[in-house]
Amino acid sequence: MNEKARELFDSAMAHEKAYDFEKAKAVYGEILENFADDPIVEKTGLRMEDMDDLIAEKRLYERIDENGRRVLTEIGMNIAEDQDLMNILMEADAVDFDNETAVFIPLKRDYIDRCLAQCPREMPADPGPNTFGTGATPPFLKRPGDDELRQANRQEYEEIVKTVGEYQDVVRIFSLPVAPDKSISLYEVAQLMENHFPGLKMTTTKGMTDDEAFFLKDKHHWVDGTSLITSLRPMGTMVQPFLRSCRTGVNLLLLDLTIAGSSGPGSPEALLTQIHAQVLFMMVIAQTINPGIFCMHGGIPGVTEAGGDLSYSSPHQPLINAAMARVNTWITKFPSAQSGGSTSLPDVNQQAMVESELSRNTLRKYGVHIIRHAMGALGSLNFFSLDKFIEDCERERKAQKIFDEAPKDKGIIPLYFPADDETMEGIREIAEKGSPQAADHTLRNVESFMKWENVINEKARRKLYYPQLNDTVIEMISRGDVIP
Repeated sequence: MNEKARELFDSAMAHEKAYDFEKAKAVYGEILENFADDPIVEKTGLRMEDMDDLIAEKRLYERIDENGRRVLTEIGMNIAEDQDLMNILMEADAVDFDNETAVFIPLKRDYIDRCLAQCPREMPADPGPNTFGTGATPPFLKRPGDDELRQANRQEYEEIVKTVGEYQDVVRIFSLPVAPDKSISLYEVAQLMENHFPGLKMTTTKGMTDDEAFFLKDKHHWVDGTSLITSLRPMGTMVQPFLRSCRTGVNLLLLDLTIAGSSGPGSPEALLTQIHAQVLFMMVIAQTINPGIFCMHGGIPGVTEAGGDLSYSSPHQPLINAAMARVNTWITKFPSAQSGGSTSLPDVNQQAMVESELSRNTLRKYGVHIIRHAMGALGSLNFFSLDKFIEDCERERKAQKIFDEAPKDKGIIPLYFPADDETMEGIREIAEKGSPQAADHTLRNVESFMKWENVINEKARRKLYYPQLNDTVIEMISRGDVIP
């Protein structure tokens, strides 16, 4: 193998890892032009096949970031009736009162850009890429042989925390895994987590006193999961807890769990654009109150099944979350958290384990940052099961080994993210009509996720990146196949 050709190939791979696909394409082209007889040409040709798709995909993510900001300046957020938020923004001279075409309250573009520039891009206690862990959503603990829906009590929480601590090699973020009952407070749960898990942890301070919430201040290995906006308007019960977290100065995980066609647009691009805009708005408020406060982008898009319920068994769930992660890892550089690795099935059985594992593998294949709900969750985040958590962790150890042993020259895998040139019009229509279900844009995009899935499956048949894991993971779920 020619040493110069090898050096060029390595430099092209470095450009890919920096998401500079234009430069990578130029270097691969140089190899193909000048080293036609070298053995590295075969690998170069395989990488060159992906370059145009990756370049086009990155441009769409750039558009999502730009359009997310445009949503705030051209459509606005429906905050007119929340005097606290209005006062904060008016005192900062952030509201664009000259805009007469916005549906809601628009912000000034220069103010948005200034606030976002203050957001730290480096994350304290960052566990690194493809971090998987538990999740904070499930309200109920799934107990073997017991169908009664209950939260976790003190004794059960002690067991959960101890067990999670034993799997620190695969659990890289310990996010509040299940709601506690009245026998133990959120603050006491946080103390247990602090004592048994040294890595990155997440809780929510909404149910804590001011003194208890202050416990998280200056702790780099903790984030406070909070939210403010959904469906382009503030949630009344979250405004004061959100503002308190900003003023306390804790690390913020800004959560938006908008669902396609239900609380947000039906197309992948429009869905991510609205979610991105809503998280950016939360960042603007946070930076206005406390300039320089750490903000993790927690845009977590959801998809539904045929009946309209949230579906973590859907193969589209890890795909849309991987795309949201790429908006941040490729474009904004904001630390990000996504969701995946779960299932809609309510019971701990083989199919639930397979769906969860395939979801995690899909997310890792495309590359993400931090994934919550990845171990132990069931029933589209309605349950947490300690038995499933243990099995998820054991499977994760095996999957990690497969990925670690795979060749390192695969490069970045295209996601073939679909474009929606009517994104801004669609979000405006939803704002004007008050609901995605009432918008014609939603009806025009009812099959958009299925079409995206078909494209990915077609491409995967032609080019297997991880044959050890069965690259066409979506079809595998549909067939109900089980991996050993």
